Amino acid sequence: MKTLRQAKIGDTVYVIKLHGEGAIKRRIMDMGITKGVEIRVRKVAPLGDPLEITVRGYELSIRKADADMIEIE
Repeated sequence: MKTLRQAKIGDTVYVIKLHGEGAIKRRIMDMGITKGVEIRVRKVAPLGDPLEITVRGYELSIRKADADMIEIE
């Protein structure tokens, strides 16, 4: 299983599945990250947290802990 946290800068990936439960999963979905959506990794902060991604045409910063819950292909 590969997660968004393992993606490199410049990668374009697709979401296979969201892990996590309840409010955490709901918050990720509210940001527009759902099954099948395309995500491009734009930047990673110097210490690795957060990641800056492009999803559905807008830029978004996401924590490593949340990125670990997003399974990609």
